[in-house]
Amino acid sequence: MRTDKELQQDVLTALDWEPGVHAEHIGVTIDAGVVTLQGTIGTLREKYLAEQTARNIRDVRAVANDLTVAPDRSTTRSDTEIAAAVANAIEWDSALNGTAVKAVVRNGWVTLEGSVGWAYQRDAAERAVRNLTGIRGISNAIAIHPAVDAPRVKSSIADTFQRNARFDADRVHVETHGGTVTLTGTVRSLAELDAAVTAAWTAPGVTQVNERLVVMP
Repeated sequence: MRTDKELQQDVLTALDWEPGVHAEHIGVTIDAGVVTLQGTIGTLREKYLAEQTARNIRDVRAVANDLTVAPDRSTTRSDTEIAAAVANAIEWDSALNGTAVKAVVRNGWVTLEGSVGWAYQRDAAERAVRNLTGIRGISNAIAIHPAVDAPRVKSSIADTFQRNARFDADRVHVETHGGTVTLTGTVRSLAELDAAVTAAWTAPGVTQVNERLVVMP
């Protein structure tokens, strides 16, 4: 296990090498393997990239993303302009065909509403608008309303875990209640944790994933 100082240097170096991030605007502090990102950046996309870059560093236990998005004069857009761009992005995303997803924009903050049948569609809606210019943040309030078969959900997740090479399925335990999945056990890194959560969400009928995994490098 590396020291906090070593982790801080690794995160700073990784941010500096990420072409979509202005590392000079980001401060990094580490406390017992927990990374805190602070500073002001120009786009929401950059905020997501910075967080993901930090999460990919070995021995990082968690990331607190306190970055503030403040578009500059060239990237500032009115709520009307953002709403129009968001509506177009959702309409043109093939994963969202036939869904009832709508957006509300206030002061540059986008709230996604409506319902979909699958978790991947909820994620797709957020990805569709994440990179648009002028957005300060996103609240994803989209509900998932699939037909739920709890035993099938658990069986499907177990099968998915066994096929996944990115984490040790034997260390992750699954409990289901309706469409709610609870993951317990241990993983070796945040990357493995993310892979386990993503695998759980891919099962048909999942409406919520409670992640209670412990990172033990």
